[in-house]
Amino acid sequence: MRRVSIVVPTLNEVDGIKRTLDSICVERLRGLGYDVEVIVVDGGSDDGTVDVAREWGARVVFEPVRGYGRAYLTGFRVARGDVIVTGDGDGTYPFDVISKILGFMEEYGLDFVSVNRFERFEEGAWHPVYFFGNRVLSFLVRVLFGLRVRDSQSGMWFFRRELLRKMRFVSSGMDFSTEIKLEAWRATKRFAEVPVFYRRRRGGVKKLHWFKDGLRILLFLLRKRVLMWLGL
Repeated sequence: MRRVSIVVPTLNEVDGIKRTLDSICVERLRGLGYDVEVIVVDGGSDDGTVDVAREWGARVVFEPVRGYGRAYLTGFRVARGDVIVTGDGDGTYPFDVISKILGFMEEYGLDFVSVNRFERFEEGAWHPVYFFGNRVLSFLVRVLFGLRVRDSQSGMWFFRRELLRKMRFVSSGMDFSTEIKLEAWRATKRFAEVPVFYRRRRGGVKKLHWFKDGLRILLFLLRKRVLMWLGL
């Protein structure tokens, strides 16, 4: 039986986590022959997020050191699936498309699929500053690395777990979202980006700080470019 692990990082997402988990069509995936596990990696929520996740039936793993990339790396270490799927716990990503994108991966023999949030999104899903900043960072990724993605900061990925053995991560923060795409592209050219419908956040506090995180990601891109030139 094919196995899929769905990894969701959380930090005080009580307003969005149940909506997120409910959108995962577990029975549909099982009907298609997938063994499904849902892993919530929590960074120390104190608002009931963990209780909601456990009541839903997710496996909760704790990561005491905060960091977007750190949470994902912890989830990847415990995931048992042949394919790993990711997405935020705030209800913005469409987990109901998982079965469709897994089928797309199988049909075209893909190893990594990222999503593009820019083509279709709900009104209010983007703050103008974040929209512009993400566009700029995505442009820089295309120029510096030749990776032709439209949305370099998207947080929903589908990839074969075996790719992790070929990836070399240096990030543990928000820049991890870019790095995993760059490392996947280095590891395999069977890479694609697909558009999805991006939703407005419901409740909770946005963790991204536009100036600090934007500058950090920009500096990371320059550092990563040098490391890749050096073959590291």
